Amino acid sequence: MRYLRFLSCFILLLACLTSSGQQKNLITGSFKNYSFAQFVNEIESGTNYHFFYDTNDADSLVVDMEVSKIPLEQLLDSIFKNTSLHFAVDSANRVFINKYLSVKTKLPPGFFENNYSGNDTTPNDVFNLIENTGTLNLNIPAQNKLFIFGTKTANPGNNKVTLAGYIKDSKTGEAITGASVYTDTLGTGVNTDQYGYYSITLPKGYYILKISSTGKTATQRLVDLYSNGKLNIELEDYIATLKDVKVTSEKKSNTLSTQMGVNNLTIQTIKQVPAVLGETDILKAVLALPGVTSVGEASTGFNVRGGSTDQNLILFGDATIYNPSHLFGFFSAFNPDDVSNVELYKSTIPEKYGGRLSSVLDISLRDGNNKKWTGDAGIGPLTGKFTIEGPIKKDKTSLIASVRTTYSDWLLHALPNNEYNKSIADFFDASLHITHILNEKNTFYISGYMSGDKFNLNNDTAYKYSNRNVNFKWKHNFNNKLFSIVTAASDAYKYSVSSTQNPLSAFNLGFNINQASIRTDFNYNPDNKNKIDFGFTSTYYKLSPGSFEPSGSQSLIIKKIIPPEQALESALYAGDQFTVNSKFSLNAGVHYSVYNYLGPHSVNNYAPGVPRDTATIIGSAFYPGGRIIKTYQKPEIRISARYLLSKNASIKLSYNNLEQYIHMLSNTAVISPTDIWKLSDPNIKPQEGRQISFGYYKDFKTNSIETSVEIYYRQINNYLDYKSGASLLLNPHIETDVINSKGKAYGAEFLVKKTAGKLNGWLSYTYSRTFLKSDDPVAGETVNQGSYYPSNFDKPNNLNFIENYRFSHRYSISANVIYSTGRPITLPLAVFDNGGAAALYYSQRNEYRVPDYFRCDLSVNIEGNHKVKQLIHNSWSFGVYNLTARQNAYSVYFTNVNGKVQGYQLSIFGTAIPFITLNLKF
Repeated sequence: MRYLRFLSCFILLLACLTSSGQQKNLITGSFKNYSFAQFVNEIESGTNYHFFYDTNDADSLVVDMEVSKIPLEQLLDSIFKNTSLHFAVDSANRVFINKYLSVKTKLPPGFFENNYSGNDTTPNDVFNLIENTGTLNLNIPAQNKLFIFGTKTANPGNNKVTLAGYIKDSKTGEAITGASVYTDTLGTGVNTDQYGYYSITLPKGYYILKISSTGKTATQRLVDLYSNGKLNIELEDYIATLKDVKVTSEKKSNTLSTQMGVNNLTIQTIKQVPAVLGETDILKAVLALPGVTSVGEASTGFNVRGGSTDQNLILFGDATIYNPSHLFGFFSAFNPDDVSNVELYKSTIPEKYGGRLSSVLDISLRDGNNKKWTGDAGIGPLTGKFTIEGPIKKDKTSLIASVRTTYSDWLLHALPNNEYNKSIADFFDASLHITHILNEKNTFYISGYMSGDKFNLNNDTAYKYSNRNVNFKWKHNFNNKLFSIVTAASDAYKYSVSSTQNPLSAFNLGFNINQASIRTDFNYNPDNKNKIDFGFTSTYYKLSPGSFEPSGSQSLIIKKIIPPEQALESALYAGDQFTVNSKFSLNAGVHYSVYNYLGPHSVNNYAPGVPRDTATIIGSAFYPGGRIIKTYQKPEIRISARYLLSKNASIKLSYNNLEQYIHMLSNTAVISPTDIWKLSDPNIKPQEGRQISFGYYKDFKTNSIETSVEIYYRQINNYLDYKSGASLLLNPHIETDVINSKGKAYGAEFLVKKTAGKLNGWLSYTYSRTFLKSDDPVAGETVNQGSYYPSNFDKPNNLNFIENYRFSHRYSISANVIYSTGRPITLPLAVFDNGGAAALYYSQRNEYRVPDYFRCDLSVNIEGNHKVKQLIHNSWSFGVYNLTARQNAYSVYFTNVNGKVQGYQLSIFGTAIPFITLNLKF
């Protein structure tokens, strides 16, 4: 009897506890004009319910009611009435809410039986099923699966876990750079790197990860994180509805990024910019960015924030390119079909880069389609190109190869003028890129690039120049937070000038640069507040400054060879992108460079305290091979900070100092194949640069319109200008013909950019000034009496307008408008008698300017139909380059005509040039 009374009391106590738990989850409250998010917060704080839903599905839902002690299910039925939202509550009081599809909290009958077919036999309202380590793969959308990593009891002492993986294109398997992985729950997000890799650290729990990238359809993944895991994601192409669709990437937005002075161009954007003769030109698109100028038309060399052309590090798939042009600057040397992305760093240069003062132009290559074989071909008035890509082994090894060449000789041969119709203008470029995924931890990349040019215009002298590059990369993932990239590369550039028409004076003139490099880069992401980069790099240079040799047995040319020179440039670097709080972020790092000028080589010694001249050479010292002749070393500081004024506005500040140990010497203002490159030595010091920048950034319409204003100030030391009448070619004592100059540059850059909608493009205006001061006491002479004078590339006003308008999926129009101040020149002012001979009296250096530059281009783009099952897709582009037929002055020159000096204006494209191009894709 006593046991029955005890049992009765136990049952009564259990019933009371159950009743108490049920009473606790009965809802009582007044919800007056609550947003659904406010309603959820109220319920979760007063009960043990926990909600799982996409905030976008309920962002317009308003709760306006007062209830007393009713079940949650009854309350949600009232709220969701006449909406497309459905809910389900499981035994653990988790509330799942979804749009259109209802949620099943139990697995279908027979799920664990051996005869389960793997097909979803439950009704179509199944929403959330489990994907755990890939063992279950039901035929439902990936964004509707729940990916569970670990168990609730895993790593009880560690509250945070890291999820990592690759984001790739669903059609080609290629990595997507700059894709955003973001969770609204914590307001935390990261972006993929150039390999499509992301790593995000979160507290344990359930999250909805939102994944987006420009030009791709946004998606999401439902994850339950209890331990570290890997999740690869594929994005599909976005099919525009031609409405003003807004595509955002929170972490990558103009205001939230800590970097400043960085411009990113996708290849889709570049292909919309009209270019001469319809040939898509990467560097011409770069020239439309704020702070980037060129000294003249048909010049592929570019100047960034007052720097010379040699102060830009140009990387094509991590290969160093010394001459990025074809046909003396008419075309850039890069086939756009190889390229995935272009980034220009002109203010905050990442710590891993060194060796240049002004900018880094990083051109990323595509990995190639690893799912099926495809190809592209293009035919224009002067060039033809072909690209093929596909899997050597599906989803493991991919290849992309391309070749481009010109057939411009037919146009020259068709000229009616007999003096020019025998000219030659020829070029080609070819590249190969192989990607091999060995396993989830190791990926290998092999890239090769080569280009060649030959040019002969109405004379016997032939110019040839070429690039040869190859590199090997190994990417290794140690874990979700740490990976490394080891790169070994060989880069070469050479040119030659030859003449063979007259056997007695036939000659060959040659020059070449060879460099071999190895670098190891590490990327460590301990949490979402820190992104740490560190590594080591070393580059060996070997330059042959010039050789002048007879061609043929009858030539009377005297052989002359300048001895080669070599150097080793090495660096250690480390940097951290640190988020202090929600408003303030900081990038800080150092690139410590060490430069060794090496033997074998002879170094001239000069008398102290007097100007350097051939007459003041007091001897030379010879250093054997392997001997360090001179060492330069210096820490290069890289720092930038961002303060968020609001969600859509921020200010940024940056500072860096840089060293450059290689110099380009030229008597021309543009890149020429006969330019001389010179290594720093005991007599020629490294170039030094310091820059401070400040910027204000504001975004509108959910980041679809970006605006920015940046101001900067730069100082340059040891810039090499040349003396009047300097001889730069085959000069064994080049230090006697150059002047160490100081420089200063300052300016302001304004940018308005629209990234989405039918109408997109950008408008940029740059005001910039660049001055040099040549008062080096050991030079023996000064320029302009030692006062500051405008540099060759000082162009105060630059305006660029790029506009694209898409009428439909097939038809679009693009326009390009450019205005700039004319570049400085030195003019002859008078003729005077010099001992019976006429001589010219010149103005001060760069005292005058050529006329201002203006050009407008227009192109119409027509795509073929968008049928999926079609062997060949085609597109046409036709338009007009220099629509107004303006005769822009490239330079002004003077000749003596019957004893009088006559001035002439040289225009490269003095008329409107129509073009038409056919592109094929299969």
